[in-house]
Amino acid sequence: MKHVIKRAWDDMVVPLLQRPKRLQVAALCFRETETGKEVLLITSRDTGRWIVPKGWPINGKDGAQSALQEAWEEAGVSKADIQQEPLGSYEYTKELDSGAPVSVETLVYLAHVRELQKTYPEVEERKRVWVTPEEAATRVDEPELKAILKAL
Repeated sequence: MKHVIKRAWDDMVVPLLQRPKRLQVAALCFRETETGKEVLLITSRDTGRWIVPKGWPINGKDGAQSALQEAWEEAGVSKADIQQEPLGSYEYTKELDSGAPVSVETLVYLAHVRELQKTYPEVEERKRVWVTPEEAATRVDEPELKAILKAL
């Protein structure tokens, strides 16, 4: 009987209590150099950890367009060729302004950067750096994003 109750709890009650994951989109910005690909990383505004440009989907834009908009606002990417299908995804826990933690799934879109501006909306709030995909993988925290970077 105990087994039946535990299974019912795990299969029916727990999924009802869990909140669904929120969705974000990210631009994995890269450029080609004489020595190979380089990836553009930025710092987060709150903790200063290294991340890729990302944010919430924007009404009226698809995932790739939303990711490209985030790349402009957060990193100054003014021209890029972005793939329409996500390269992959990763999950992380985000703390909202209210302090509540939410589980987030982030779709990652590959963006070949053609032009980068020196001034952009969040230039005063973030640092940015070009590094190899291998170096980028050592700087980011999320294991699934590390794997995407290593595969690049």
